[in-house]
Amino acid sequence: MFEGKCLLITGGTGSFGNAVLHRFLNTNIREIRIFSRDEKKQDDMRKELHHEKVKFIIGDVRDYSSIESAMRGVDYIFHAAALKQVPSCEFFPLEAVKTNVIGTENVLNAAIAHGVEKVVCLSTDKAVYPINAMGISKAMMEKVMVAKSRTVSPQQTLICGTRYGNVMCSRGSVIPLFIQQIKNDQPLTITDQSMTRYLMSLEEAVELVLFAFEHAKQGDIFVQKAPASTIGDLTFALRDLFEARNELKIIGTRHGEKLYETLLTREEMAHAEDLGLYYRISADTRDLNYDSYFTRGEQVISESFEYNSHNAERLDIPQIRELLLTLDYVRAEIKNWSVRV
Repeated sequence: MFEGKCLLITGGTGSFGNAVLHRFLNTNIREIRIFSRDEKKQDDMRKELHHEKVKFIIGDVRDYSSIESAMRGVDYIFHAAALKQVPSCEFFPLEAVKTNVIGTENVLNAAIAHGVEKVVCLSTDKAVYPINAMGISKAMMEKVMVAKSRTVSPQQTLICGTRYGNVMCSRGSVIPLFIQQIKNDQPLTITDQSMTRYLMSLEEAVELVLFAFEHAKQGDIFVQKAPASTIGDLTFALRDLFEARNELKIIGTRHGEKLYETLLTREEMAHAEDLGLYYRISADTRDLNYDSYFTRGEQVISESFEYNSHNAERLDIPQIRELLLTLDYVRAEIKNWSVRV
């Protein structure tokens, strides 16, 4: 499906961009463009890859002219550029708006102007019932994506999105932190042992985007069903794998942090299409005829339940260990640790 095509990845120097690169480099794709504002990470990727199919473009999605010039000749876009750190967005919320909301508007406007065939926008569980600036900005990003999808024919530019929780071993995630603390013989800092998180790999994140790419209708958002675990059980599983006995230090839930991740609201679950491994949330195509909001209610919403990491499939410690051993990063860290010990 990508034969002879040009793919642009915004925020392409991140964990997702690297995973996509390794997935497609040895295929018959024509070109992959990495668009980001991080010169150092682009230089590191360039030196590592030395691949003629990969082109690097310095720019910022906040600047329409820079993203517009990168769009020429592009067939598909994976829009991953975002401010993702919760504390940073809390202290500088307008910066989150500029990147996550206005930046998305710029990407979509440029894509439509250049007749890009498909755009997949990446969102997060934090956009669902948002309690922090990062989540609020990503929720608005989703609204911008759906609203923009109403303005263009899918035959010209199909616009859709994906939503997932924290990805295991991605940059800034908790598993690398715990492993580093184990190796440094430090206490494992836990916010709340009963806190739950989905356990999704980078490869699954890429598969979710590709599924959306293949099956989306205009304005759809896709969610992958994923197993979850408590943070306490995750630390026990990691200690077992490294044969470590680091103490656990409970530091308390941090500002802007949730006890569990939610991927689908109660309201969305009332209308979501169950596709087996995935849920499809179709775009709201109602118009501004307000009369219908007062004359017709939706009883089904009151009978639905949200989909979150507390009610998802829960893995026990042996299952978590087994899952962790499927990750290249974890296996490499265990191997290095064994050699050192």
